[in-house]
Amino acid sequence: MTQTVLYHNPNCSKSRATLALLQASNIPFSVREYLHDTLNYDEISQLLGLLKRSPIDLIRENEPILTTMDLSLCDLNDDALIRLCVTYPILIERPIVVHQGAACIGRPIENVVQLLTPSP
Repeated sequence: MTQTVLYHNPNCSKSRATLALLQASNIPFSVREYLHDTLNYDEISQLLGLLKRSPIDLIRENEPILTTMDLSLCDLNDDALIRLCVTYPILIERPIVVHQGAACIGRPIENVVQLLTPSP
């Protein structure tokens, strides 16, 4: 059985709401606080595959750190974007839930509900 994992930032209200949803779901899961237990390049690449998204979709474009670095994300290729997330995990969109070989970004939380709902 594939383990359910919440990539969690406890300072984020959407992430806390997703944590509460998972706790109420009675589905066993683990929590990875990715700001402290950072993701490496391969882990981010695997997550992107599960999400079926490109690296630009994983980046929180309004994070202040991007302004201070004066970066233009559209000038970076996928490899550089993943490396940026490895170096600055605060840039990673949150929360992310992996469940039964699939994943979603929990914005809105209905994405998580749909991921957790068994297919007929």
